Amino acid sequence: MISQPSEQTQAEQSGSAQVALVATLGLLPFLDEIGADAGRVMGPAGIDASRLNGASEGSLALSTYVDMMERAAKISRCDSFGLRYGRQFPASSHGLVGDIALAAPTIGTALRQFVDLFPLHQEASQVGLRAEGGLLRLEYRILDWRIFDRRQDAELTIAMFQNLLRHAFGPGFMPEEVHFEHPNPGHCGEHEETFGAPVYFGQRTNAIAFRPRDLNRAMPGTDAGRFSRLLAEACMRRLPRGAVPLAARVRGEIRARLPDGYPPMEEVADALGIARWTLQRRLGALGLSYSDAVQQVRQALALSYLPLPHLSISSIGQLLGYAELSPFSRACRRWFGAPPEQLRAERLCGPKTF
Repeated sequence: MISQPSEQTQAEQSGSAQVALVATLGLLPFLDEIGADAGRVMGPAGIDASRLNGASEGSLALSTYVDMMERAAKISRCDSFGLRYGRQFPASSHGLVGDIALAAPTIGTALRQFVDLFPLHQEASQVGLRAEGGLLRLEYRILDWRIFDRRQDAELTIAMFQNLLRHAFGPGFMPEEVHFEHPNPGHCGEHEETFGAPVYFGQRTNAIAFRPRDLNRAMPGTDAGRFSRLLAEACMRRLPRGAVPLAARVRGEIRARLPDGYPPMEEVADALGIARWTLQRRLGALGLSYSDAVQQVRQALALSYLPLPHLSISSIGQLLGYAELSPFSRACRRWFGAPPEQLRAERLCGPKTF
């Protein structure tokens, strides 16, 4: 049986994608507020809680950070931990990148700089601002497939984005809709209350979509001198460390597209900025075919989704890119030797290890 990517070892984390330590701002008091033991949340990752107490410099392995948020949700028994933590995060929570946005001359400049410089705050991630269907979408997605369970991170990040947009446009700002890549958690009332908009799950990426407004309007607290100094500092920063390995990027792009059906190889190659034949050749050099990669992603997601009782078997099949239930059932028999209903009933989808 295929298993899911697990938390990386300490040695692996030292050279992995990083997130600025300022992303943990307010985490300790928030854990205390909801009655969660910080030691149980951080201990398994080898993190000294005192290191996060007001820290604004340094970084943390992104995989460790995301795993910590998932563990916090379980330990606190607060299923919407990320959402609640994110909505109380100040707009200045993104360190240097956030400071540059807040000091920018206009809202449009603030958003463009935030998007362009986000890798300085968090590596192996994609943030974009694009127009679609008469709306502007501020999008976010972790690119590394190996960071597998990441619902809490997605919800806290989109809630943080809303705080930034409310700072820019005013406290009355409301998005038109919000998208999340993870499945519906079975209750979305708190999500819709937080954002004041319809929330859609099982989407290609995480996004907050809003109607275009006056992007030439001055940012509150704009400071030309500070903006120039901070931009100069950003230019001096080292570029993010190594890129996400190809196989992890390919699986990540496949994962994002599965709810729309079997993802064409051309689409994945385009997303990676390479030709299809180049992708095929490079995967071959790794001993991997594209169809094998799709199957591996489907297997891992099946193991993740089947234990969730609020998701019907047919909806899981759709999330894995199957138009009908029967091919999904056949695939489960081929992968695991049993149909999905039996897998769920016998609780064969246990702890995930790599």
